[in-house]
Amino acid sequence: MITAARILKELAYNGDFSIWFSFTVLEEDCDGLCWKYLIEEEGFVPDFAVSTEPTSCRLYRGHRGRMEIRIDIRGISCHGSAPERGESAAYKAARAALAIEKLNAELTPDDDEFLGKGTITVSQIKVQGPSQCAVPDQAMLYCDRRLTWGETDAFAIAQVEKVLKDAGVDKFTVKMPEYRQAAYTGKVYPQELYFPTWKIKADHPLVRAGVEAYGDLFGKPPIVDKWTFSTNCVAICGRHGIPCIGFGPGDESQAHAPNETNRVDDLEICSAFYAALPYRLEKRA
Repeated sequence: MITAARILKELAYNGDFSIWFSFTVLEEDCDGLCWKYLIEEEGFVPDFAVSTEPTSCRLYRGHRGRMEIRIDIRGISCHGSAPERGESAAYKAARAALAIEKLNAELTPDDDEFLGKGTITVSQIKVQGPSQCAVPDQAMLYCDRRLTWGETDAFAIAQVEKVLKDAGVDKFTVKMPEYRQAAYTGKVYPQELYFPTWKIKADHPLVRAGVEAYGDLFGKPPIVDKWTFSTNCVAICGRHGIPCIGFGPGDESQAHAPNETNRVDDLEICSAFYAALPYRLEKRA
């Protein structure tokens, strides 16, 4: 598979269009940042892209987007012996967390119910004050928000602001953080932590070529579906509108698991598919 990956990365199809296979080989600090840089800074703009993230050898044509949300809450500290003199940021944070839980249950799916409903979860809560004998005056909640079709970063932030107000939480701010980590070269290429939702239609030429290539190889159509998690396609298709499909070895449920495994047969199936797809695309060009 490593050899096939290297060959395909060099090949990038020598025809009237370019197709790129996206292989994840480094830690995923920020979804799609590598492709955002290639497209916006290097001017490398493929006509199509294939992500090789795990799909159980199914053909995927979209997934929900995501964003990260930070909520900062202020209270008023006072001595712990008389908590009624202050405003506990801890209790406000508790009400906020329960409001987020309620919001998650109320989120609705996209119109065609292909990508499913968005989700939101509190991933971190931090509360602090002057001492262990004082009412805390600061709290922070960090949220992971998955975005279905039609949901944007502004829409999601407005939702959170509303449910916190409805829950009686005051003195808070809701914002989307920014990624600013330095690369191994020392370069800092910042990006807001927003990764747009994407999908392409079932009858898109790239999807149809994938279905035909799979059929040529295996004598039956593939299962066409979507990912639950996020991939680099948030930048390629979600941000820049370049059509993407996914076809990869292994199961999504196994990805990043401590005992992750893969099937050798999947590697053979995917290598054959990657080799066959450009020929089907050429026939459609």
